[in-house]
Amino acid sequence: MTGLVRQYGTLIALIAIVVVFSIASPGAFGSMSNLVNITQQMTLLAIVAIGATVVMAVGEFDLSTASIVSFGGIFVVYLFKLGVPAPLACLIVLAVAALFGAVSGFVVSRFQVLSFIATLATGTIIGGITFWVSDGATLLGDIPAGFRDMARGHVLGLPTLTWWLIAIALVVWVLLDKLEFGRRLYAIGGNREAARLAGVRIVSNTTAAFVVSAVLSALVGILLTARIGSASPTGGGGYLLSAYAAVFLGMTAFREGEANLPGTVVGAAIIAVIGNGLTILGVSTFLQDIITGTIILSAVLVRRIGRGAA
Repeated sequence: MTGLVRQYGTLIALIAIVVVFSIASPGAFGSMSNLVNITQQMTLLAIVAIGATVVMAVGEFDLSTASIVSFGGIFVVYLFKLGVPAPLACLIVLAVAALFGAVSGFVVSRFQVLSFIATLATGTIIGGITFWVSDGATLLGDIPAGFRDMARGHVLGLPTLTWWLIAIALVVWVLLDKLEFGRRLYAIGGNREAARLAGVRIVSNTTAAFVVSAVLSALVGILLTARIGSASPTGGGGYLLSAYAAVFLGMTAFREGEANLPGTVVGAAIIAVIGNGLTILGVSTFLQDIITGTIILSAVLVRRIGRGAA
């Protein structure tokens, strides 16, 4: 029983939080339409967190994710204004983001620069490019209607954004848990020197992890722009800390102490459910931040205490 709680405690906590909010506000929170809405609200955060999970699999951090989210949204609208078709514009944005990720990953792995420092620097550069391209203003107009359909509407009863999350989560889960690529990443994160001696290519695999994170962050910027019909040079600002909070919550579930995709999705769901439930109950934004932070800290501390007791 103790082992079950230790392995699935975070998932049990998510269910408990849903039950509490459903009892507190059965007509609003507990409705099926709101639960579907929560899946849509958590999508963008979860996708950024999935990218962060890939980087954390190699034992590193990517602090440039929020800047890349903002860049993705701004740059795709900028390309629209230049007359670039939507599919090509999206591909260009993702390719540039991949380049950003490759630079960060190469600097971190080849020159062994602390990822905090390297990605803070690249994030600052990317942020500067974003403000330069947008002239510091929110970009609107020239957004094709078909492009907006990427993040609007429903398919088979679920929001289109939710299907994006399902597809990306499945792909990354296969990459991390079913393919040799994922085993190499976890080997690097577990013991870099041992992985090198075992023949794992540290630079190329670490760089690939940062590329995945950057591409997913840029995709979130594109989807965010498609959803709201505009792009802000600070649009990604709220994703960095929340994404890593989801990853750290996920590290207390399924594979304890190790970044893993199922855990990250559960962590993102907890953050989304808490935010949605507190909003429905009329709790102010400031108090929401305090309560959310307290719940996350408590969850981590409880698991740490449980490990010590075990």
